Amino acid sequence: MAEIHDQFDTILILDFGSQYSHLITRRCRERNVYAELMPCTTLIKDINFKPKGIILSGSPYSVYDKDAPHVDPTVFKLGIPILGICYGLQEIAWNLGGEVTKCDHREYGFAEIQINKIGGGESVDALFEGLGEEMQVWMSHGDQLSQPPPDFHVIGHTKTAPYAALAHNTKPLYGIQFHPEVTHSPRGKELIAKFVLSICKCRQNWTMEEFIGKEISRIRDICGQRGRVIGAVSGGVDSTVAAKLMHEAIGDRFHAIMVDNGVLRLNEAQQVNEMLNRDLGVNLTVVDASELFLSRLEGIEDPEQKRKIIGNTFINVFEEEAAKIEAAADEEAKAGAAAKGRVEWLLQGTLYPDVIESISFKGPSATIKTHHNVGGLLKDMKLKLIEPLRELFKDEVRALGRLLSIPVPLVQRHPFPGPGLAIRILGPITRDQVKILQHADSIYIEEIRKANLYDQISQAFAVLLPVKAVGVMGDQRTYEQVIALRAVQSEDFMTADWFVFPADVLRRISSRITNEVAGINRVTYDISSKPPATVEWL
Repeated sequence: MAEIHDQFDTILILDFGSQYSHLITRRCRERNVYAELMPCTTLIKDINFKPKGIILSGSPYSVYDKDAPHVDPTVFKLGIPILGICYGLQEIAWNLGGEVTKCDHREYGFAEIQINKIGGGESVDALFEGLGEEMQVWMSHGDQLSQPPPDFHVIGHTKTAPYAALAHNTKPLYGIQFHPEVTHSPRGKELIAKFVLSICKCRQNWTMEEFIGKEISRIRDICGQRGRVIGAVSGGVDSTVAAKLMHEAIGDRFHAIMVDNGVLRLNEAQQVNEMLNRDLGVNLTVVDASELFLSRLEGIEDPEQKRKIIGNTFINVFEEEAAKIEAAADEEAKAGAAAKGRVEWLLQGTLYPDVIESISFKGPSATIKTHHNVGGLLKDMKLKLIEPLRELFKDEVRALGRLLSIPVPLVQRHPFPGPGLAIRILGPITRDQVKILQHADSIYIEEIRKANLYDQISQAFAVLLPVKAVGVMGDQRTYEQVIALRAVQSEDFMTADWFVFPADVLRRISSRITNEVAGINRVTYDISSKPPATVEWL
């Protein structure tokens, strides 16, 4: 069975805990080259493919710290191109005989790098080829090279960093002190493209047009001629695209299941049922398990516990549905119908940012929470997971959805977390609390659509806070709960900025919520970016 690395040239990014590591991955993919991020502690012997090139990310550590992370030295024996960025440059020097020391003062901000043309060897000047004699770049470091390793040329310097860029005399080894992956380095994308395309010589075939056919073939290989799959459908773009892709691959052997867990958005189950059956032709079963979920969530405040309970209950319900589907197939066989295969697989709409955020590494890219798509599942789960979107960023999923002829309103729908409103109710969950949040959230989204702002926002939702505030409504003093509104813009949800609403829109939303939602007398707007905050509150 062909794996993704067999089908696409791959750039491996080794993450040392930088907040920018995911951007390196995106910059490669923007050039239609597949890139995959792994923890820097990954051993080369444990990787089942040979990358076309390796990029070492930045890090908050110093290479000489006692607990500093270091790359597997085997990396330097693979004979493939390597690019070290910031800490990655220092890691190359630390491994190959150079020296790294602390700066007199931390350098953070813009700098001008002077490019040194060496000549005499094609590979030495390849990284900056065609980029001119100087570049504006973004620096963010507290250490720098004080002595380059043997056999390296200095191919770039700044006023404060004499060894800002290095290249090996004969091998395709490069290091740069600045961050080309951020937008503050205007020509950084071109530099990464030079490394990926000219030096690593990767094929530019990572497109959704290429992916769709190969992934359908891979799904068919996994499931075989008779294997069947059940899949969770929430109505969000991820599960919708995953369901449609699975339906295209194996047809009626895919059974979509919508679980009403009691913490969905207002009228969600009904809307999703109509949407998938009418617009996509997907065979969908809606299971009302709201009482089961809410009874298990009663009194639970800790968000990690909520995720675990919802994840485990979700699997319980799915396994029961799988048993019903198999029992029905057995009855059909007894009645003379052709025997059908067993339900062996569980479809999940895991995306690549889910995977990145769940990588456990001691640094800014460390696990912040158990993600709803990659954590919280039973250890003894009977079904095997199948995750066709696992390698994709959100924008790639939307592009895939358009290729699958999914209607634009579905493709552009804002994400909704697997644990649903349970992680947007900051406190114990009750039916009354769910109803309050459903009503407020519905008003919020309705007004955003009326203002024609929905497609400008990547994700918008309301959060019910576990606090009460004093208010005055009519002639009466009130003491009621508070709603927080959240809206962000983001390319890939690894970073996000809060959305700047017109004041009149916020005023209208606030007025409607406080007047129409019983139990709410105050509305706030969250103006936190990611980082330091996350998009969701829990």
